[in-house]
Amino acid sequence: MIKHSLIISTIAAATLLTSTPNYAADQDQIYGSQLMTSQEKFEYRKKHMNAKTEEERAQLREEHHALIQQRAKERNMKLPDAPPASGAGMGVGGGMGGGGKR
Repeated sequence: MIKHSLIISTIAAATLLTSTPNYAADQDQIYGSQLMTSQEKFEYRKKHMNAKTEEERAQLREEHHALIQQRAKERNMKLPDAPPASGAGMGVGGGMGGGGKR
């Protein structure tokens, strides 16, 4: 009986992990991704990867931040005023089980 429950739990966990498409990654990596189409996310990532210098990437992030802030304003949504710092995402207290103070 215990062996059967363990097998079912393992299958359920594997199904959940493989059926959830990079939603968390999108949310953590692109500022305002909830206001972007899949094609816009693809293009943004492509531009970011093709930038030759950190200065180009910083400029791209600033332009993107302004665009997303405008979209949020048009939809009466409130997003953070400052874009996340470069390399933000799964850092201290981030991700599952971060355990930080609330």
